[in-house]
Amino acid sequence: MADPNTLISSLNIAHGSIIFLAYEGERTVAGPAFHPAGSFGKKMTMDDLIAKQMRITRQENPHCELVSFDRDAANAFQHYVNETLAFAVKRGGFMYGTVSEEGKVEVDFIYEPPQQGTERNLILLRDPDEEKLVEAIALGLGMRKVGFIFTQTISQDKKDYTMSNAEILQAVELHAEGDLKEWVTAVVKLEVNEDGGADVHFEAFQMSDMCVRLFKEGWFERDIQEEIDPKLSRMTKDVVVGGKDTREVDNDFFLVVVKIFDHQGPLSSTFPIENRKSPVTMKALKNHLDRAKGLPFVKRISDFHLLLLLARFLDVNADVPALAGCVQTQATILKDTSC
Repeated sequence: MADPNTLISSLNIAHGSIIFLAYEGERTVAGPAFHPAGSFGKKMTMDDLIAKQMRITRQENPHCELVSFDRDAANAFQHYVNETLAFAVKRGGFMYGTVSEEGKVEVDFIYEPPQQGTERNLILLRDPDEEKLVEAIALGLGMRKVGFIFTQTISQDKKDYTMSNAEILQAVELHAEGDLKEWVTAVVKLEVNEDGGADVHFEAFQMSDMCVRLFKEGWFERDIQEEIDPKLSRMTKDVVVGGKDTREVDNDFFLVVVKIFDHQGPLSSTFPIENRKSPVTMKALKNHLDRAKGLPFVKRISDFHLLLLLARFLDVNADVPALAGCVQTQATILKDTSC
């Protein structure tokens, strides 16, 4: 309006009329306030972002095609826990053998380290010096460590889990240490049969890739409280399971089933086994050799547990692999253990 004193009534402006305002100059209109934030306005840290990506899913296929147990080695292990320990306390061992290009794992002997087993826990009292001898024997035999085997006690038969959280934690720790993608974890337990009796049952698994990754990156809660459900593994941070954030993961998510076969391997398992209730003596060696007098000497010593006893008196870097190499090739053994 040219005259600011003009009355509105004289301009024919009524209620509902549209008017336009023209003015000179510029002004800045403030937009909505911007605050960097995550979903629902919550500020997210780098750990939050990582947790959102840590989704726990089942792994359908193992890295190993199958695992085959030497009949004598498997029987020697299960017979002890069944007949002597009565599955009342836990027992474990390291499995040694070979891995084929197709991913087939063959277990030819089981080394039982010093240990203390209870109804709930298995504590391995590992002896580095003894394990060096075991590795030297395996090297000479053309074998390597391929997995871990342990027993579940008879009281665990009533539980509703395949493996407990403590068993998962121990198994994945040894799997990560083994540094073998075909690494196998075997479980031996008693199962009630149709007649009401009990049968010894072997199961084999691999820890899933996600399980191994979570362990290596420190996601597993190491201090397992008794009040925690044993079928659940607790994480130190939230993970995503089934679209939900949680810190408790069903142990079955971490297990990948492996097919089991058996075979007759190159070694016997009749010599007394190390680190059991009865110590292995030189008299046991004499008795063993006397019982097999009709066999060639190399055949008489083709037993891992016997080789482990002999290895304590030999050079671990030279004599032990050489002696084991003779057993592998079934060559004639001379006094200096050269073949």
